[in-house]
Amino acid sequence: MRPLTSSAEPADLAERYAYPADPPPGGMWLRANMVAGLDGAAQRDERSGGLGNAADRRLFLLLRGLADAVVVGAGTVRAEGYGPVRPVPEWDGVRDGRPPVPPLVIVSRSLGLDFDGPVFTEAPVPTIVLTCADADPDRLRTARAHADVIIAGERALDFGVAFRALAARGHRRLLCEGGPAVLGQIAAAGLLDELCLTLSPMLLGGDALRILDGPSVPDPACWRLADALTDEDYLFLRYTRATR
Repeated sequence: MRPLTSSAEPADLAERYAYPADPPPGGMWLRANMVAGLDGAAQRDERSGGLGNAADRRLFLLLRGLADAVVVGAGTVRAEGYGPVRPVPEWDGVRDGRPPVPPLVIVSRSLGLDFDGPVFTEAPVPTIVLTCADADPDRLRTARAHADVIIAGERALDFGVAFRALAARGHRRLLCEGGPAVLGQIAAAGLLDELCLTLSPMLLGGDALRILDGPSVPDPACWRLADALTDEDYLFLRYTRATR
């Protein structure tokens, strides 16, 4: 198994993790990037940030640079202290012909977001919010004043509709950073094409969430190992759907 550190040049890693040149039917590819301990726990002290190492952070940033848009749940934005996506030197040549950063796409049914926070006020490109039609009208007006709002679904978010709307805006290479509830819904809807999973050498126990927290996933065995790298005692695994 190849060490991640042997792919020292950003261009080498970018080539390894490049999105497919020919997207599947629907014209988009949805990749998720998650981290979990040896016992499947996706959180440490209710956050995922404490599970990774420097190599995991490097890969996290690279995957952002390769994406057209970064999808994340509002709960994860709050729990992980998200700021706006910022460009990094390792992206040189990765985003040619595209905006300098991918927009952050926040999933929120309640719209209980801090619209005066840096995720909205300091973002180099407008932040996008995915919500549903029965969101609170006052909050919806506030959201529209601070973000590009996509309505997808009536009482619950329809991720299929949402992602088609993103694709229509040119955001065809999508990256989901969780959290487990959002990714659980996406996977159960059959919309996930690829999973990048960092396996952390930690045993956490307790009642921490797994990377999916939602309905059962159809066709649970239809995945194949596409790549594997190591760093220290961490594994960096990439799985793609074997069928579609």
